[in-house]
Amino acid sequence: MSMPTWITERLPDMTRSQFDRWQQLFEERTGNHIGWGHRSILQAGVVRRMRELGINEHDSYLELVNRPSSNMEWARLIEYLTVRETRFFRHLPSYDTAQEFIASLLASDRTRPIEAWSVGCSTGEETWSMAMLLSQMVSRQDRVIPFTVTGTDISLEALAHARRGVYSNSRLFGLDTALTDRFFQSVGSREVSICPRLKERVCFTRVNVLNLDRAPMGNMDLIFCQNLLIYFRRWRRITIIEQLVERLAPGGLLVLGPGEISQWSHPDLEPVGCEQVLAFRKKAQTAREKLLNSFSAMKAREE
Repeated sequence: MSMPTWITERLPDMTRSQFDRWQQLFEERTGNHIGWGHRSILQAGVVRRMRELGINEHDSYLELVNRPSSNMEWARLIEYLTVRETRFFRHLPSYDTAQEFIASLLASDRTRPIEAWSVGCSTGEETWSMAMLLSQMVSRQDRVIPFTVTGTDISLEALAHARRGVYSNSRLFGLDTALTDRFFQSVGSREVSICPRLKERVCFTRVNVLNLDRAPMGNMDLIFCQNLLIYFRRWRRITIIEQLVERLAPGGLLVLGPGEISQWSHPDLEPVGCEQVLAFRKKAQTAREKLLNSFSAMKAREE
């Protein structure tokens, strides 16, 4: 039996006009901006899905994806368009800064749980790294201090992988044996799984960073958002970061990827860490709170 020609023949490249329309849709729905010079990233994912569906025209598939009833198809396509490059403890200086911050929390007399958030968690390595760090530090205390870590991403497949917590042995390369012995258990000869007691402290859920205003997270002590905003336009990066600041608890720590934003400041944040780290601590009293308190004091004096 002969195979359909759309399987055996190479599909034509997107024209500039077709690419522009696909790029506009992709940016509207994910925030990522892919320039013409990196068009292969977008085209490869689109073509792969077109072949699965037996569609051989870019315009026909774009029309399908744009239909109001095509949410499930868009969710499927997005799996081929998102980058999942990540690893455990990817940027060590950032975790050193987080460790110092957590130590300061543990030295206080706080009673509420420590809450952390991994934004754009992909397949979960960053989220589990945060959980391992917290678990190590909390276990050294002479009192019980609960903690939770939430990982969010736009990709349902990546989140499913993260929830399973199963990784190939090669993903542990370079990790301290104290970590691997404590937090991983073997699954056959080639894979390992996150240990059950750590899984109890972690949850994963789908969040599109373009819709942070709908996200239920708030009053977070620690937020990691690294290597997510690389392909976002500057104005959108600033908008997302400012929304993360709103969800940060007073005194909380926001850790971004080095180089993801420059020449930027926020009235409620103070930079922390070494020059290799892009991290900010939220002031105990925000600029808005100071203004309101000043106004209240002035009003009280007038009365």
